[in-house]
Amino acid sequence: MQKKILFTLAIGTAISVSTIYLSQPLLAILREQFQSSVSDIGLIITLTQIGYALGIFTLVPLGDIINKKKLIQIKLLLLISTLLLAGFSQSLLMFFFASMTIGLFATSAQDFVPLAADLAKEQERGKTIGFVMSGLLLGILLSRTFSGFLAEHVSWQSVFFITAFLISIIFIFVTILIPYQIPHSNLKYFQLIHSMSKIFLKNSILPLSVVSHGLIGVIFSSFWTVLTFYLSEPPFNLNSSHIGLFGLAGAAGAIAAPIAGRYADKIGPLLNIKIAILLIFFSFLLLFIFQHSIVVLIIGVVTFDLGVQVSLISHQSIIYSLDTKARSRINSIFVTILFLFFSLGSFLGSILFHHFGWKGELILSLLCCVLSFGIHLILSEKYKKFKLN
Repeated sequence: MQKKILFTLAIGTAISVSTIYLSQPLLAILREQFQSSVSDIGLIITLTQIGYALGIFTLVPLGDIINKKKLIQIKLLLLISTLLLAGFSQSLLMFFFASMTIGLFATSAQDFVPLAADLAKEQERGKTIGFVMSGLLLGILLSRTFSGFLAEHVSWQSVFFITAFLISIIFIFVTILIPYQIPHSNLKYFQLIHSMSKIFLKNSILPLSVVSHGLIGVIFSSFWTVLTFYLSEPPFNLNSSHIGLFGLAGAAGAIAAPIAGRYADKIGPLLNIKIAILLIFFSFLLLFIFQHSIVVLIIGVVTFDLGVQVSLISHQSIIYSLDTKARSRINSIFVTILFLFFSLGSFLGSILFHHFGWKGELILSLLCCVLSFGIHLILSEKYKKFKLN
């Protein structure tokens, strides 16, 4: 694959996914702007997440029955429109609608990934997916920094206007560089959605992969949910700007995603996943032993996030090999259920931190590693048989 196409896919993924996190640093500003309560403003994030979940389940599978390039172009244009709507919002209700539709069309990020798998050579698929997924994680981790900086130095509206401009540039590059792909299926839309349950149940490798990495997703979500509370309390007592720098430490793991994909091609995804789970386990074991060391915490964040990326890329390398004609539907299933594991992680992390403090989070993470490793051992046997056939 040409480097300019690969970079377009990665940057397109990064900017698209970043749009669902733009409002998070702006909540205090938006509360004052619209003169609303904390609970009302909090619905902005909820509606964006609901829109994203709906988009993953209802729109991403379309990539199997219509041209992926055309699907991405349409969704990018609609995403630009909804970003402009958010920037021009004069009421909270209008902003609510814009937030939900931003989430809906931000799922263009999930269209770039199966497209990358389609365009990649078989022997380079893991490396290609890893590079594109590094864009996805960087978009997630750095979007809050980008949004907060613009809001502080320009205005909250500029966040949405400038992002819409960036999406417009991505649209141009997609139009010029990305080749058209022939749809893999002749199914009608409702047949397509119904077929997803058959795909999920037909081969145990997909549900096992979802649960194996989903448990890692519980760790990821719970960790980042409670980290702010942990760092704002003694003995650290860090302010919000210092806490935000931990996102940069997490981004260091994202940079390693292409390396993870390359090793998935060379040594196989199964060994990669074992290494990833062990890396995450020992990261949290280290955090458990040295609970009050800021240096160990930073090291733990970097190594833990690296493990998460290795696990994600390797699991995706497995599931994309199951059915070349259903990669968009497979991706939709994987990300939708992973999103549910993220939600579970946020919930469990908050509950355990409230009752047991930081130790509760660490024990949850270690336990999820053990469970994920157990599921992975079953997955390994199933996948080996699949490759032999």
